Amino acid sequence: MQPDRVVFVDGVRTPFGRAGEKGMYWRTRADDMVVSALIGLLERNPNIPPEAIDDVAIAATTQEGDQGLTLGRTAAILAGLPQSVPGYALDRMCAGAMTAVTTIGSAIGIGAYDIGIAGGVEHMGRHPLGADVDPNPRFLSEKLVSPDALNMGITAERLHDRFPHLTKERADAFGLASQLKVEAAYQAGHIQQDLIPVALRSDEGYGLATEDEGRRPSTTMAGLAELRTPFRPHGKVTAGNASPLTDGATVAALASQTTAQKLGLGAKMTMVSFGFAGVEPEVMGLGPIPSTQKALDKAGLSIEEVGLFELNEAFAVQVLSFLDHYGIADDDPRVNPWGGAIALGHPLAASGVRLMIQLARQFETRPDVQYGLTAMCVGLGQGGSVLWENPHFQGGK
Repeated sequence: MQPDRVVFVDGVRTPFGRAGEKGMYWRTRADDMVVSALIGLLERNPNIPPEAIDDVAIAATTQEGDQGLTLGRTAAILAGLPQSVPGYALDRMCAGAMTAVTTIGSAIGIGAYDIGIAGGVEHMGRHPLGADVDPNPRFLSEKLVSPDALNMGITAERLHDRFPHLTKERADAFGLASQLKVEAAYQAGHIQQDLIPVALRSDEGYGLATEDEGRRPSTTMAGLAELRTPFRPHGKVTAGNASPLTDGATVAALASQTTAQKLGLGAKMTMVSFGFAGVEPEVMGLGPIPSTQKALDKAGLSIEEVGLFELNEAFAVQVLSFLDHYGIADDDPRVNPWGGAIALGHPLAASGVRLMIQLARQFETRPDVQYGLTAMCVGLGQGGSVLWENPHFQGGK
């Protein structure tokens, strides 16, 4: 086995839908969302020989029902891949798909694999976060973790407590900007290029999901100021500065640089390094700070060398804490230029690849940018970060 560079060949996703009975995926199975995305990925990459895929890794946070039964294997079979192609499932909560990418990428990097598929799915309407879990009582009885740490919204409120300068007004402004940037990206046709339509069934008949369902381009600061704070009376976290509950799936193809060149595959990004880190579960949102530093240190890079950031907007305050730490302005144009999860939604284990899809598409139009970062906070006090290099880089600033 010879070490090789790992390239992000391509990534696609389903449109993201609102979770719950009123959402467009209420009668759609989670595994069928993955299958739709996987078929779409392979159809638009015909140079990938299905029999050459070494593994399929699909993440889900709640691995039960139609999100259970070793999703990577079942999705591969349902998508028509040869039965010789293995698969598995994994869980790192919000960073599931990100971990699927780094795990498959690591196998490619050491030469064990040539091509792999990585992705994630979450049907939060069918499988609410924490459904049927049984936390070890020692977490609470021995005070290893505060009971509040199991509620992601409360962990976001704690960030506001710890950093009073991260005001509700700043969070609302960031949430509004996300909505407006997503709408601008839609108007420019940036987002739609990587969406795989999904067949739908409802009481009205059959339909097709072609766009993200949760966008609210008419959002205003005045409207955001009036929203209730569900996690704490007179709190700061609202539906306007946090990601909504969402259903959706993502998948990506990764390959060694040698294999990609041999098969004539595209290379939208090259993996540079990655890092995962733990923090206090009570302030889960700080996780991307140490995980990003790990990735930067491994790559021998500084934060100033990162030209594009795709930061998952689980909560606006979580992104703001990251930006403040690294001295980056709230409205820095390098950060989430096409908006993020506050507008698009955050289907937990699927979101990591959504960040990568957007970064890869932005790289195509930014030959002045050499490095980009995808980063996210993770439940129970973790962070995940992946650094990527732009193959279109032509130098300059």
